[in-house]
Amino acid sequence: MIAFIFPGQNSHSVGMGRDLYDNSEVARGVLDAANLAAGGDLLATMFDGPEDALTATENQQPAIVAHSLAALQLVQEAGIAPDFVAGHSLGEYSALAAAGALGPEETVRLVRYRGEIMARADELAPGTMSAVLGLDDDQVEAVVAEAGQEGVCVVANFNCPGQVVMSGTVEAIERAEAIAREAGAKRVMRLQVSGAFHSPLMQPAAEMLTERLAQVDLQPAIAPIVANVDATGHTDPSEVRDALGQQMTHSVLWKQCVEHMVAQGVDTFIEIGPGTVLAKLMRRISRDVDVHGVADMATFEQTIEALN
Repeated sequence: MIAFIFPGQNSHSVGMGRDLYDNSEVARGVLDAANLAAGGDLLATMFDGPEDALTATENQQPAIVAHSLAALQLVQEAGIAPDFVAGHSLGEYSALAAAGALGPEETVRLVRYRGEIMARADELAPGTMSAVLGLDDDQVEAVVAEAGQEGVCVVANFNCPGQVVMSGTVEAIERAEAIAREAGAKRVMRLQVSGAFHSPLMQPAAEMLTERLAQVDLQPAIAPIVANVDATGHTDPSEVRDALGQQMTHSVLWKQCVEHMVAQGVDTFIEIGPGTVLAKLMRRISRDVDVHGVADMATFEQTIEALN
């Protein structure tokens, strides 16, 4: 069984998608359509930067999804279909399109809006995020519980064994970082993000997104979308809509999502989109599966050859 998995934020880099655009007519069509859906300036930012413009949440989110959808089109044209789809945070929107629940242009418009309201939420309630390496889930839960006495502090991502991300107010995260080091963390690393994603500080944005999602015509998914919020596959549009609405303030249960798919019989994962973040996490979650990636023409050809 095959699962398509899609990366989230911080998988971007200036020049992303250029190889696909220059060397595949199919991918070029997807990227041109995404550019129009995002307002006409997306490809220039993806290809030429500057980096600070691409890193801005409102640009980064549609850029990553556009790249993922262009790579996805190549995989689909090659006749490969998924048994499950999933995405890490933002990547869940690429998964939505991969499962046929939403068209690619509407997906890009939706994530551009998502990026804009998330950036706005940080202006209202500034926050940050920090990755903790080398502590188990329970230890990090204890860290955030203690630090949370000084402000908002929660677990944002359960990425893989030994890698958990915390999110909250700057003061509480600083306290959490100190507690995590005292607890024996191998590394504590502040993330370059524009807000406290997957925390209660995103509640204003979550409410706006829920209103927007209510207006989106989602279709039944042709493959289960394994949701970040409950690590369970969903095909019903109302369930998918609810999961997306909750996701912005809820922990990303990525480790659990992968474990669910493996338990369902998935033995092949294809990371579709920029970077190799999810493939690296996969090695820590399960070594009993095959992992491939499609980020450009070279990796597409390597993946097709391997699967054949």
